[in-house]
Amino acid sequence: MSDFRIRPAVRADEVALIELDRRTWAPDNAITPIPEEGSAFFDHWHLPEQFLVAERDGRLVGFVRVVQPVPVQSGAHVRQIQGLAVDPTERRRGLGRTLLYAALDEARRQGAQRITLRVLSVNTPARRLYESQGFVVEGVLPREFLIEGVYVDDVLMGRPLDLG
Repeated sequence: MSDFRIRPAVRADEVALIELDRRTWAPDNAITPIPEEGSAFFDHWHLPEQFLVAERDGRLVGFVRVVQPVPVQSGAHVRQIQGLAVDPTERRRGLGRTLLYAALDEARRQGAQRITLRVLSVNTPARRLYESQGFVVEGVLPREFLIEGVYVDDVLMGRPLDLG
């Protein structure tokens, strides 16, 4: 395992995060077009405090976003991973798993008892990673997205946070 450092994101990470978002964009992991150069990463709905970032040698090489998906009191016990990205040059070194562990820990720290995510059916590496950490398929939205002329299912996955 390389020497990755996981920390909360700060507003000053924005340029590096948009560049990382552009490097990691692919039709098997994104439902939106590739982010434009110079576009904003943070906005009213995507706040720095929702993100953890991974650094290696002072360079941002990954991120994960953890949020309460439905911001009402009755859903306060649930968190959702809404984005996990690893720089292509850092893949196959355990960083995705490290970011996933950090997301689970952050959700627990926030008092959550359950965590969910959505992943495209064609994103096999991500689905394998999530399954290896106890996530199970809880639902499928068939043909939810039309990406580059192909209909793709949206897979809903979740797990309790007391699994370890």
